[in-house]
Amino acid sequence: MANHKSSIKRIRQDQKKRLQNRYYGRTMRNAVRTIRLTTDKKEAEEMFPKVAKMVDKLAKKNFIHWKKAANLKSKIAKHINSL
Repeated sequence: MANHKSSIKRIRQDQKKRLQNRYYGRTMRNAVRTIRLTTDKKEAEEMFPKVAKMVDKLAKKNFIHWKKAANLKSKIAKHINSL
């Protein structure tokens, strides 16, 4: 266990951030999976802006790479257009 006050605080902060990152990552993956499994075009078009916004926010926070975010949005848009 760490001896310094600052390192103890850093451990606390890292643990809190790790839980937040797990939540955001899981939420994003579930949203992307849901929209990809959707067969109704109208429903998918309604969901797309919310999912795109979520992906963009995570890219802005460097949770995912900005090019991965662009690829995800592109693939989802292609899927919606193919419905």
